[in-house]
Amino acid sequence: MTRMLAQILAVTGINLRAWRQRLVASLVTVIGIAGVVIILTAVLSIGEGFRRTLELAGSDRVVIVLRGGSSAELTSTLTPEQVQIIAAAPGIEQGESGPVASAELYTAVDMPKRSTGTSANAPLRGIGAAGVATHEHFKLLAGRMFVTGRNEVIAGQAATRALQGLDLGAQVRWGNNTWHVVGVFADNGSVSESEIWTDARSVQSAYALGGSFQSLRALLTSPAALRAFKDYVTSDPRLNVTVMTERQFYAEQSSILTAIVRGTGTALALLMGIGAVFGALNTMYTAVSSRSAEIATLRALGFGSVPILVSVLVEALLLALLGGAAGAVIAYLGFDGLQTSTLNFSSFALVSFQFSVTPRLMLTAVLYALLLGVLGGLLPAIHATRQSIIEGLRAT
Repeated sequence: MTRMLAQILAVTGINLRAWRQRLVASLVTVIGIAGVVIILTAVLSIGEGFRRTLELAGSDRVVIVLRGGSSAELTSTLTPEQVQIIAAAPGIEQGESGPVASAELYTAVDMPKRSTGTSANAPLRGIGAAGVATHEHFKLLAGRMFVTGRNEVIAGQAATRALQGLDLGAQVRWGNNTWHVVGVFADNGSVSESEIWTDARSVQSAYALGGSFQSLRALLTSPAALRAFKDYVTSDPRLNVTVMTERQFYAEQSSILTAIVRGTGTALALLMGIGAVFGALNTMYTAVSSRSAEIATLRALGFGSVPILVSVLVEALLLALLGGAAGAVIAYLGFDGLQTSTLNFSSFALVSFQFSVTPRLMLTAVLYALLLGVLGGLLPAIHATRQSIIEGLRAT
């Protein structure tokens, strides 16, 4: 075993010292694999950023109640009586004015994008008096809070960056009403920053919705209070509701787009990976061919097939590692934190988010690069071990 290890180190050392002779071919392989990693990481960072915006900003202490069978607010309806029953459930945090619970409405309004000027569905949310209190990271960045009963709105900072007409002090026309932008807020980078908030009663009045609501958000005393709250509302015969934590709700909303992005990223990675593998095959076959005499001489001196095979694979893996690491770093520097927006397939409204190139994503991309290196180096390595000693020596 010690002898084989010594042979592997010796042959590998000879191979690596000969890199200068194959610098151009080696760089082609490194650049090809780096390109695959950049594209793969960039595409997957879209899904990761969207998922983080929706899911990771959610809280296990906040519950969202919808009509039974509904998975989105647009398909849910709650009557005022049902809202009162739910707000009286055990486990809800009590504020100065009663339970910290907000009956809410959600709709989409037409707004132009800043980047293109094209029309987009901007999410308009009507919240109750305790609505802000159910967002633990809410912070008013500029202006003031809207006044109940008036056509006033506050806009999330992501919405103001992505859409025209939401600057502080602006007036916008939705339906038959003129609305005044009186504040800009942040919410720890969550999906709420893509929304526009106003008083729920104002939304009811503007869109002739009567007294109905679509959802109820409530702040629990602790995550452990979820069971008591859920048991209470789901066992009441007057209610037919679905109860989810905020984190669960956003995870479901992000699942469709995340699956699409991951599928697209995987398909692109496979297609580009085939090209990278052929590039690696060409490089490694060239390397083996140029060292035919060296390999034959080593085998004639008693070096086994395994050290030669391993040395070729190690060289291919090192090239793949260089390409993978370079691609991951370039993707991180070029895409991490890049602001963009897309359609939320559950609400059909615009959601702003940032590309997120996480360490785990970078590691996955590098491991994929190493897999390409193995595939690109395996056949040349086997060819090197099967090469005739006599034919190799004649190449001198």
